Amino acid sequence: MPAATIAPMLGKPRILVVEDESGIADTIQYVLTTDGFAPVWCSTAEQALQEFRKETPALAILDVGLPDLNGFEVFKRLQELPGGRDVPMIFLTARSDEIDRVVGLELGADDYIAKPFSPRELVARVRSILRRSNRQAAPATAAIVVAAAPVQPFLLDEERRRIRYYGQALDLSRYEYGILRLLVQKPGRVFSRDELLSRVWDDDSASFDRTVDAHIKTLRAKLKAVAPRLEPIRTSRGAGYALSEDLPASA
Repeated sequence: MPAATIAPMLGKPRILVVEDESGIADTIQYVLTTDGFAPVWCSTAEQALQEFRKETPALAILDVGLPDLNGFEVFKRLQELPGGRDVPMIFLTARSDEIDRVVGLELGADDYIAKPFSPRELVARVRSILRRSNRQAAPATAAIVVAAAPVQPFLLDEERRRIRYYGQALDLSRYEYGILRLLVQKPGRVFSRDELLSRVWDDDSASFDRTVDAHIKTLRAKLKAVAPRLEPIRTSRGAGYALSEDLPASA
């Protein structure tokens, strides 16, 4: 079935819908269109990659169970394309096991919705994620280009939304960046899970249990890849997470 069965409308946010079930795709396209979006439907992973290369969407909705490629693999390939890491993505699947949700979140997805779902709820989550993404895209202050973090091993670049650890640039998802940015700015300060959700995600309406834990796990793995002997993020049992205050000057 051809991609882009509903043509994008001029000036409307372009939403890539990757779903092989035509009935579900029709419903998603209808609610998105009536709510002011421009959905582009692809029934296969290959079509999705082609449409993404043609024009970067504002957001992508990915079915995990596609006929030609696993949705998690599609996510990885889309992120490798130009602009892919800046596009919010939602997983849509018939599987509701916690392990699938955790896998999606660890990859850096913005949300995970299990079938059957409410089309209106899906649209509400799309709007919420796009609002949040637009706020995060704005630079914090025009005057600050690079701010040295209080902890010597970390260098925080606010304008480019990058963090270096012992001189090495970290490849972070938007939420990994948000969490680490807070921890780096206040070493030793314990942030609860609820606080991290509210300050990094802005609202927790589209969040799952263990969302913060999943992102902390991936952050720790990326930091350990740079400095294997160190544990910069410590867990305060029953309270939350904090950045260690006694990291050495060199790894």
